[in-house]
Amino acid sequence: MDSNFKKIIPFIKPYQSNVVWNVIFNILYALFSTLSFIALIPMMNVLFDTTEKVTKEPIYESIWDIAKFGKDYLYYYITLLSDNNGPQYALILVVAIVIVTFFFKNIFNYLASNHLMHLKNGVLKDLRNAMYNKIVNLPISYYSEKRKGDIMARMLGDVNEVQNSFFSILELIVKEPMTILFTISAMLAISFKLTLFVFIFIPVSGILISKIGKSLRSKSEQVQYENGHLISIVEESLSGLKVVKSYNAEASFKQKFNDSVTRVLKLSNSIGKKNNLATPLSEFLGIITICVLLWFGGKMVLVDKLPNGKALLDSAKFLAYMGLAYNILTPAKSISKASYSVKSGLAAAQRVFDVLEVKNEITNKENAIKKATFEDKISIQNINFRYEDENVLKDFSLDIKKGQTVALVGQSGSGKSTIANLLTRFYDVNEGTVAIDGIEIKDLNLQSLRGLIGLVTQDSILFNDTIKANISLGKVDATDEEIIEALKIANAFEFVNELPKGIYTNIGDSGNKLSGGQKQRLSIARAVLKNPPIMILDEATSALDTESEKFVQIALENMMQNRTSIVIAHRLSTIQKADLIVVMKKGKIVEQGTHEELIHLDGTYNKLVTMQSLE
Repeated sequence: MDSNFKKIIPFIKPYQSNVVWNVIFNILYALFSTLSFIALIPMMNVLFDTTEKVTKEPIYESIWDIAKFGKDYLYYYITLLSDNNGPQYALILVVAIVIVTFFFKNIFNYLASNHLMHLKNGVLKDLRNAMYNKIVNLPISYYSEKRKGDIMARMLGDVNEVQNSFFSILELIVKEPMTILFTISAMLAISFKLTLFVFIFIPVSGILISKIGKSLRSKSEQVQYENGHLISIVEESLSGLKVVKSYNAEASFKQKFNDSVTRVLKLSNSIGKKNNLATPLSEFLGIITICVLLWFGGKMVLVDKLPNGKALLDSAKFLAYMGLAYNILTPAKSISKASYSVKSGLAAAQRVFDVLEVKNEITNKENAIKKATFEDKISIQNINFRYEDENVLKDFSLDIKKGQTVALVGQSGSGKSTIANLLTRFYDVNEGTVAIDGIEIKDLNLQSLRGLIGLVTQDSILFNDTIKANISLGKVDATDEEIIEALKIANAFEFVNELPKGIYTNIGDSGNKLSGGQKQRLSIARAVLKNPPIMILDEATSALDTESEKFVQIALENMMQNRTSIVIAHRLSTIQKADLIVVMKKGKIVEQGTHEELIHLDGTYNKLVTMQSLE
């Protein structure tokens, strides 16, 4: 059994009743599919006036003779009807039997398909939920190595492929094989000799089709990977459309997209050729078998005779036999198609489980401590941190006392933002400890830790929703009054109040209906409403113009009152009032003190201030 099939079984378990009923109804469908052709024999016997006369009512003896009893009882009743009422009434009976068998065949097919639908849609829902939960829970580091488009392709395209293709296996192992089994049983009962030819057709067809489909799974994996690359190009093009246009790079991106689409086309055509060959090949092999059966069967009906002079095979049985033989072609074709679908579904399942099985290193410990308040200090002791092979922080130590505003400054790449990522446990330190009130943050419940911290980043990350929904992200039950108060503190109420629907105004994709300064103030309002005891401001004003910066700076000062704040700053004018300024260079602290103390030192900080004052 394929390992991916084993992995998907837990997703099937909640719908096992649907699986059971699907199997039951598929077996009944296969049974009545066969009976619908067998029912043609008495009908044709009545039409050709060759009905076997049974004048004595048969007696039921045991379950092993139930088929013979049923046949004898039917012919007894046909004989009775023909003798008493005429052959037309017997014909009405056998026609009704044919209608009933076809009715039950189709009703069971509908019921089987209905349960399969509930199974497929239920597993699709659960797989999507599992994928989304995993995607949201995975650490930030995972996405620094992966294309977002590829993750989206796995989440949407591959999960759909599992739904559409993978569950063909139920038809592959139940519906079609049972139809073939019942049909061949009936054919053996009618003529053992003729059925030998059918046994030659099925293995030959299976060998040829399996040879064609050998490379299908690897090509399916390639096309799914390429689809992920394609979505990545679209996502990057839309995200960076301004840059693409301003650098006249449309032609380059169009070429990149066209190359990817061409690769998808070639792979899809290659897969399609093999898929398309399955049906005509199996049908052609089937027709050859039918023709051979027609020749041998026709000879048995027309030429070969029994010792009593009767034909070796009567015409009604032969016609029903040919119908049964043709009835094998449909499930044989379905099996070949389903085998292709299963290969494609297994390739998609592999890509889905590659994500679901990623080990998340940043998780809650067993019995992790829940902490709702911040009482004393944040202690960072002798930490080292590496991005892959690059050392970003080296033997870094810092204490941040409750109520302090501590600023981290330094050139790009000095490790300032890494401190914010480590405090929020977006990443874990390689060596050393980070503790809050003496408790190492690895021992704290993750939700509890992040509940203590508010984060305002350089990029104002807003969502395509109302202002209220964006601000209340950390406090979903916030009242309108609380949101308005947060907006006032963030120096944002004035412009929000002028919008057509106030806090109920939709701000568009990534808040693009607003200016940079307005978006940043909404980010600050979101942090204010959350009201955490620790605030991290990661270059919150560096992307703003001078006027917007003044508004945002006032908002930041309002927010930082009576709060422990860690300010990561590029513009040194924004942190002169900080209680402690920590100057960093290549992952180490080179100076620390107040603004005045550092100016008097006439060192790195003073050089940075001088350089910025000359800008």
